[in-house]
Amino acid sequence: MADIVVTAASVLPGAGAVIAQGTAGETITAGQAVALNSATGLYMKADADNATAALRVAAGIALCGASNGQPISVQTAGKVTLNAALTASEPFFLSATAGGICPKADIATGMYTQLIGMADSTTVLNLGFCSSAAAHA
Repeated sequence: MADIVVTAASVLPGAGAVIAQGTAGETITAGQAVALNSATGLYMKADADNATAALRVAAGIALCGASNGQPISVQTAGKVTLNAALTASEPFFLSATAGGICPKADIATGMYTQLIGMADSTTVLNLGFCSSAAAHA
């Protein structure tokens, strides 16, 4: 399998959406998983095998695209429409590709496992972030 393919132009907050505002620390596309870099206060693409621990923990999903230094809206809870090919009722996780979201089958050795959410349908992800402090064996 592979990371889900998100239609950036179709990313929309849904029921129960909690939205944070911040500043991007790099170019981010709508629908990517992002982490808040505690050292800089900037949002960066989250990555399950990043060398920096803080960037292995997604804080939310970008609702809009932004370049370095631009404002960004990040959904941290609730339902989000990704218009991706999700499998309803399946869990989705932070990928080893920066900003990516993957199915459980793609979790590999060395990745720090983080649940991003459960699919409510083929297009809507119900966010529920939960991470592990240990790498997948």
